[in-house]
Amino acid sequence: MKSIIKERSEQIVTVGKNVTAPQCERRSAAGAVSQRACVFCGSRVVLYPITDALHLVHGPIGCAAYTWDIRGALSGGPQLHRRSFCTDLRERDVVFGGENTLRETLVRLIRKHRPSAAFVYSTCVAGVIGDDVVAICKEVSLQEGIDIIPVGSPGFAGTKKDGYRTACDALLALIGTGTATQKNPLSINILGDFNVAGETWIIREYFDRMGIRVVSVLTGDARVTDIRNAHTASFNIVQCSGSMTPLAEAMKERWGIPYTRVSFFGFEDTAASLYAVADFFGDANVSQRATEVVRNGVNSVREALTAIRNETTGKTAGIYVGGAFKAVSLVKALRHLGIRTVMAGTQTGSKRDYEILLSVCDHGTVIIDDANPSELSRVILDSGIDLFIGGVKERPLAYKLGVAFVDHNHERKEALAGFDGMLAFAREVHRSLNSPVWKFVSRHAAKSMGVHL
Repeated sequence: MKSIIKERSEQIVTVGKNVTAPQCERRSAAGAVSQRACVFCGSRVVLYPITDALHLVHGPIGCAAYTWDIRGALSGGPQLHRRSFCTDLRERDVVFGGENTLRETLVRLIRKHRPSAAFVYSTCVAGVIGDDVVAICKEVSLQEGIDIIPVGSPGFAGTKKDGYRTACDALLALIGTGTATQKNPLSINILGDFNVAGETWIIREYFDRMGIRVVSVLTGDARVTDIRNAHTASFNIVQCSGSMTPLAEAMKERWGIPYTRVSFFGFEDTAASLYAVADFFGDANVSQRATEVVRNGVNSVREALTAIRNETTGKTAGIYVGGAFKAVSLVKALRHLGIRTVMAGTQTGSKRDYEILLSVCDHGTVIIDDANPSELSRVILDSGIDLFIGGVKERPLAYKLGVAFVDHNHERKEALAGFDGMLAFAREVHRSLNSPVWKFVSRHAAKSMGVHL
């Protein structure tokens, strides 16, 4: 690829040309304008969907504004998570410290809202001035009789993925503190689903029909009480492996709960995930019900998907998402629509994730770790793709280059998980590719106008 930063060369590979996965899990190269977010953002997006907890950002108001409602995480009850609380640190706090402000804010909010627990997020400013957030949380916790968990997440401490690990540590402070002690033989925790557009409810319904009890979801539409009792589940399934694998490993070590990675994007991976859970329990009735759920789900969308495939076959696509396991599912889902993936990238993929991605992609597919806008633009123009799948940062890039776009980020309002989700995804792909706007704006306009990147 032309004009890439030298330090980035090992993070971009081509299937068939390179035999190893791209370098990953490293700090972003200086000057690369990485698409990654900070440690604070990573921790916030994981913990945010806990609906009956107080989430307090200890930092400037901009940090709270940036992460307010950052996921389309719906709640079937409490809405406290959708309130953006912040200590709003100012110049005076930077000079004299913000501990008193934090203490007063915590007490006032706890007494007003009576949350089931509280999370306090340290930001860059709190980290630089040296506020003892842990001590303040402990003090107020004893005073008010509520669990207050400090989340040490100053943005400069690493990457978004480091924020995921910090969030997992915060969850471990709650797990195991509940009153339940007996394990249910047919029970699971769902790790790494955040109820974007109600997707947790779709997945839970599948397991209800299979006779599997969901003890807790970490963290989509979560309640603190359910999280406390998560240690009583018999099996963990991990949907977002980038964010929740550390928690699954810790629960396996501490409580002996095995886990497997799953995906509910695309009916191929949805079916495989349901069968994997049924196989783990080895119960004939569960296996039979899983087969029925899959059969009914596939049959309900097959005809509509076939009609869409007839109009999308032969198109090409590029993917840039947060985690590599999602990218794998998207490659498979696009293949069912007759669309070939020519570029796939992620923000937080691991070596294992990329090895799987390499194995499912076609020869010549470009694999990118921690891409920047310049690299994404170059691939879009050089490959001449018809469709780009990404998030809020990639949307304007695709439209500027005259390429159809599908939003697969956590702010979206359309449920894309499960069998009906696969049909919703296919319809969105079809609508974007066939939008009337392309009659007036030629695709790849930047290339035709001689734009140089």
